[in-house]
Parts: sequence; structure tokens; C-alpha cells
Amino acid sequence: MMILLELFLTFFKIGAFTFGGGYAMLPLIQAEVEAKQWMAQADLINFIAVSESTPGPFAINISTYVGNEMGGIPGAVCATLGVVMPSFIIILIVAHCYEKFKTNRIVAGCMSGLKPAAIGLIGAAVISIGMTVFFPAGLSTTVFSSSEFYISLVIFAVMAVLAFKKVHPIIIICISAVVGILTGFFIL
Repeated sequence: MMILLELFLTFFKIGAFTFGGGYAMLPLIQAEVEAKQWMAQADLINFIAVSESTPGPFAINISTYVGNEMGGIPGAVCATLGVVMPSFIIILIVAHCYEKFKTNRIVAGCMSGLKPAAIGLIGAAVISIGMTVFFPAGLSTTVFSSSEFYISLVIFAVMAVLAFKKVHPIIIICISAVVGILTGFFIL
């Protein structure tokens, strides 16, 4: 029973103090999950990949997964409610007060300050996940002798090019999955 409350409160805090969507939440989710020793970083990163290829918002998918791992279906419900409740409450308040505050200089200034912070949080998550994907044993020269490093680098580069060419994300996800399966089956 205590874990359910802890899941709710942890994800409520993450939802309440993160602006910029699910990717901006990632550093907080990662820090909380690791600090509470709910799962290993490798397991969390694996599910980040799964969250990208499943329908629904990223933060909801990952909170549901962590909650399920820690407390089964009740844990999944508590973590999911925790992460969405702050946004729900804030949106209700903002919708009620929007007309009054949309031209307020303080509100506009606050929003212009939050945008770069959200991008910074997303960038930190990219670096953290990139380090785990490309350098799973830490920074060392031995990683450059591993075929896994070069395969991951090629997959990343090809998918980045496809993304910049505006190929639909679903196609990129499907191609990534097929290439990953094939390389895992035939090469690794």
C-alpha cells in the first residue's frame, strides 16, 4: 500500500515541476527511478525505446510502466494518475483564467523563460540516453572495437537523416525496429 502512495507522489512531483512535455520529464523520471532503486538504468532505457514505438504520450507510457513494475496494475494506475494530475489541474485553472492573463507581461515573460529551460532538459536527456546507448560501459576506447557501437551509430545516423527529410515518424520507427531486429539476429 505504501508503494502506491510513493508512486503517486513521485510522479505527481515530476508532473508538477516539469514544463515542456514528456521528454523534459525524462531527467526527473530517470533521477527518481534510480534514486529509489526501482529499476536499473538499462531497463529504463529499454522502456524509453518501447515508449517511443507505442501509442500515447511518452510520460504516461513510462510512468505506467514504472508503476506496473513496482506495484502491478494498482501501481500503474497510481503512477499514471500522479503524472497527469498536475497538468489536468493546471489546464483547468489556465482555461478558466486565460482571457484575463494572456497579455500579461509577467506571464509572457515566465513562458519565454520556460521555453529554453525545457529545451535544456530535453538536451540533457538526449545526452544521458545517448551515453547509455553508445557507451554502455562508460567512456573508454574499448567501445570503438565493438560492432554494436558502429551498428548503433549507423542506425542513429540513417534515422536522423530520414527525420530531417521529413519521413513520417511511424515509418522511421518501423525501419528502426526492422534494422535492429536484423542486426541483432544476423550480426550480434
